[in-house]
Amino acid sequence: MTVKVSIATVSILRVGLVQGRGVKYRRLAEALEKSIGEGLIELGSKLPPHRLLADSLGVTVGTISRAYGELERVGLVVARVGDGTYVRQRGMERSRDSGFRNVSDESQALLDMSRNQPIPGQEAILLSQGLQALANDPQTLQQIAGYTADAGLLRHRAAGAEWLRHKAFAPSADQIVCVNGGQHGLLCVLMGLLKAGDTLVTEHLTYPGLISVARMLGIKLLGVGMDDEGLLPEALSDVCQNHRVSALYCTPTIQNPTAAVMSVPRREAIAEVCRRHNVLIIEDEAHAVLAQQRPLPLSHFAPERSVLIGSLSKAVSAGLRVGYLHAPQPLIGRLSAAVRGTCWMASPLSMALASEWIESGTAGQLLGQQIVEITRRKVLVGGLLEGVAYKTHAHSPHFWIEVPEPWRASQIAAELKENNYLVATAEAFAVGHGAVPQFIRASVCNSAGDDRLLLRGFEALAGALTETV
Repeated sequence: MTVKVSIATVSILRVGLVQGRGVKYRRLAEALEKSIGEGLIELGSKLPPHRLLADSLGVTVGTISRAYGELERVGLVVARVGDGTYVRQRGMERSRDSGFRNVSDESQALLDMSRNQPIPGQEAILLSQGLQALANDPQTLQQIAGYTADAGLLRHRAAGAEWLRHKAFAPSADQIVCVNGGQHGLLCVLMGLLKAGDTLVTEHLTYPGLISVARMLGIKLLGVGMDDEGLLPEALSDVCQNHRVSALYCTPTIQNPTAAVMSVPRREAIAEVCRRHNVLIIEDEAHAVLAQQRPLPLSHFAPERSVLIGSLSKAVSAGLRVGYLHAPQPLIGRLSAAVRGTCWMASPLSMALASEWIESGTAGQLLGQQIVEITRRKVLVGGLLEGVAYKTHAHSPHFWIEVPEPWRASQIAAELKENNYLVATAEAFAVGHGAVPQFIRASVCNSAGDDRLLLRGFEALAGALTETV
C-alpha cells in the first residue's frame, strides 16, 4: 500500500539519515530510491520542495538538491521548471513542448532571456517604405493579388536562392520552395518527405519546434550524442546501424542550443554516414546567416540528399514570416504539395517585400546591423559571466551556460522567474529519456534597446549561478 508522499517522505528520510551510510545526500538519495522501488512512494508523486524538506530534516538546501540531483541522474525523478521534482513515470519524463511557445502565451517578464529573436533595428521604417513603394507599383500588386504557384513566383524563388547563397554553395531558383518562415518550412519537409512511424535522428539537444512538430505528425525522434562541434558522426553511424532511420535533422552552424559549429571535416563525415545509410539530411540554417565566415552547408557536401531550411526570421524580420527550402530537384514536387496542403502558397505580399530587400541589399544591411548589435551586447554582459562556465559563438545571440553542481538548471530558472527574468533550460531541448545536462540558454536579444535592463538581467543570472558555488 502506498503512502502520501507529503506526509511520509520526511519520516522515510529521517530514518535514512540515521540508518544510512556515507555523506548525507547519498543517505537521502538511497532512502528515496528504496522507497520508490518498494512502491511506498507512488510513480508520478511530487516530492517536497527543497527548502521545506531541508527545514524539516535539519539539513541544507544544497544537501536536498544533491540528493534529488542524484536521483535525476539515475533516472528515478524528473525536475520540471517552475513546478518541482516528480517521481518518474512513463509519459512524464519531460514536457515536450515547454520550450516551444508563442511570445504571447504568458505575461511579459521584466526581461525574457529565453528566446532568440531579431534585435529591433531599422526594419519597421524600411517596411513602411517598402509598402509605400509597393502601393505605387500596380503591376506587382496585380501579380501578388491572386493565387501563385505552390513553390512561389520565379522572382521570389530567385531571391531565396540569393539569400541562401554562401561561398561555393550557389542554389538555383528551380531548387527553391517559398514558405511562410522556417517553422512552416520544417513542417512542410516533415509532411512531404516523411510519414507517421518514420524515425528521425537529431542531436541529443535540439530545436524545440522540431520536437513539437515531430510529435504532432507521429514521427519518432532519436537523440544522438554531441561534442563541442555538435553531432558526432560515429554516434550517428551507430544509430543508423541499429535502427531504420529515414532522416537526420541537424543545425551545423550555431547549433540550437549549444552554439556549436561543425568543422568542414565533421560535415564531410556526417554527409558520408548519411550517404552510406541512405539517410535524408534536413539542415536548419536559421541562425547560420549570422556567422558570415561559416563553413559551407551540409547541402554542399551531400547535395543529392539534403534539404536546407533558411529564413529571414533570426536576422532580418520575424514578422514577415519568410522562409526558403532548398532541395534536390526530384523532391521539389513533394515539398510544393506540402505547401499547398498547409496554406496553399507562401504569402506573396511578404515574399514581394522580402525579395525587394534581398535584391536591393537591404536584407544584407539589416543582417550586418544584427551581427554588430549582437556582438556589442555580448561584450557588454560578458564581464558579468566571469567565473561562469559557458559556451557560445562570436555571433550567436545566446550563451549556453553550465549550472554548477549540486544545483539544477530548473532551480536557477525558477529562482529567476520569481524575479521576472526568464531563461531556457536544457530540458526544453532534450530528445530521449537520458540524463539531461544541467545547462541554461540565455539570450541577449530581448531588452528593447535598454542596456540597463539587459545588464540587470545578466547580473541576476550571474548572481543566481555564483551563489550556488
